[in-house]
Amino acid sequence: MKVSAQRLPESQIVLEIEVDPDQMERSLDRAYRRLVQRVDVPGFRKGKTPRSMLERHLGRDRLLREAIDILIPEAYNQAIDAQDIDAIDQPQIELIKDEPLAFKATVPLRPTVELGDYQSLRVARQPVAVDEKDVDGALEELQRRYALHEPVDRPVQTGDIVTASVRMVIEDREVFKDDDAEFRLREGVTILLPGFADGLAGAKKGEAREITVTVPPGEQPLSGKSGTATTLVKEIKQERLPELTDDFAREVGEGFAGLEALRDRLREDLRERLQAQAEEAYREQALTALVESAEAMEFPPVLVDREIERLIRDHARSAGRDVDSYLELIKRDVSQLRDELAPVATERVRRSLVLSRLAEDEKIEVESAEVDAEIEKIVSSSGQQEEQLRRLFAGPEARASIERSLLTRKTADRLVEIAGRAGVEKPAKKKRARKTETEEAP
Repeated sequence: MKVSAQRLPESQIVLEIEVDPDQMERSLDRAYRRLVQRVDVPGFRKGKTPRSMLERHLGRDRLLREAIDILIPEAYNQAIDAQDIDAIDQPQIELIKDEPLAFKATVPLRPTVELGDYQSLRVARQPVAVDEKDVDGALEELQRRYALHEPVDRPVQTGDIVTASVRMVIEDREVFKDDDAEFRLREGVTILLPGFADGLAGAKKGEAREITVTVPPGEQPLSGKSGTATTLVKEIKQERLPELTDDFAREVGEGFAGLEALRDRLREDLRERLQAQAEEAYREQALTALVESAEAMEFPPVLVDREIERLIRDHARSAGRDVDSYLELIKRDVSQLRDELAPVATERVRRSLVLSRLAEDEKIEVESAEVDAEIEKIVSSSGQQEEQLRRLFAGPEARASIERSLLTRKTADRLVEIAGRAGVEKPAKKKRARKTETEEAP
């Protein structure tokens, strides 16, 4: 067998494999022995037909196809063993000629990632400050929670609570239907879809309207498409807010000494929320900086293909559908959806690879006890589903998933620690780029 290899961009290698005639003949003989057990030939018992008669009965091409199906995997495996190739997925096969067999195999290889001087990576943190207008807004939300709703006999105004029958259709697809939907109209706040709240203003009780609505741009399947909301107003109520007094504060939740104490609590709650959001944003910024600072990154297209498939399954699951019915629902074929998701999938692969390499360089590992503790944390708060979850997490696949999640979290924690250090240390000695294990995108 003759094998030649040529390295390609994007962590791939193409093998040209030519099988010698003797190996081809042995494969033809094996194909005959396989087919003779399955094919009835008039005048012969099954399994006893001579090869020449079977070939005449089926045709040379059928025997050849069967032999090639046997031989290609064998020849490919022999070739990658001989060339010491570390393939991470099945190859793409291109048949050159049938007899003797010659074919090309494009093989995806393990990615190569070089982070460079990541120890000098620094990302500035943004200070967190609570705007008193946000405290006022939180206080207003609390007022609305304790507000009285009184029926009125007038057209809909901003601030009203409206009960209506609503059916929304975008490009012949029903996206919302509720015979007793209740909405609170607020200035500048979108209800369901842009255009709906503005179209509802001024409607009277018992009045039917057709309102033009538009799906906002983004990742939604119907992004940018317009449609109609058929609406019948059933009831209009105005909102009467309680006065902001110390008495109101003492009646709220666990009760507060006065209005200022209530504001203090709302301010602290807002600060904690902003700090959590800022921390998440900082982790994203640090990861983006790590990706951008990588000195080398090469990976085969199959990793992006895997990630696209994962995203499609996730979208379908979120919609409560299988993939086929989801594609029918959004009126797109799979090639269109794959093209749309490719940029997102590519970035997820890049982020996953740099985190995997960082975990290798920093020697970050997850102990079995850490997996046990994480599973216990999940199942102990699951109530009646505790035993069911324990059985689920007892399996090796579930434990491996938890381990990957923990490794990603620990590695991201280490990245945040590096990026948040004061000053810049002496650059670390650069390392030679090496292959890294593939991981699921975080």
